[in-house]
Amino acid sequence: MNPSVSARLRRGLLVGGVAVAVALAIPAVSGAQARQRPKTVKVSERDFHITTPKRLPAGDVVIRLKNRGPDDHEFFVVRAGEAELPMRADGLTVDEDAIQHRTAGGLEPGVPGSVRTLRVHLRPGRYVMFCNMSGHYLGGMDTDVVVKP
Repeated sequence: MNPSVSARLRRGLLVGGVAVAVALAIPAVSGAQARQRPKTVKVSERDFHITTPKRLPAGDVVIRLKNRGPDDHEFFVVRAGEAELPMRADGLTVDEDAIQHRTAGGLEPGVPGSVRTLRVHLRPGRYVMFCNMSGHYLGGMDTDVVVKP
């Protein structure tokens, strides 16, 4: 066999082999990515009430938050501590600075009818979801959620 033909044949086999290996690896990567896709959870808030599943999976979670009104609402996800959430000097709102190290995520006020998303990473444990508009947390606009592995 001609040496240049032999070299081209080897090169063709090598390229073809690499192409087959890549093609076989793609489904495995896609499957792994599908398993890592964040879980989307529907949450709604209305005056003095938050509705959410009571159990969430650990890891990346996308919260799809619907404000059912009639007022603007904030939304925070905070890892629960041993004590109640600390209040600001006004006595009507949670001290967000004091819980910043435990906060998984939050959204500024949303208008009635809005749908917003919040991506959070949750470790196993207990979390509190609440609205921090003046007096809303004190009025019972909070809920506990358990995150399981």
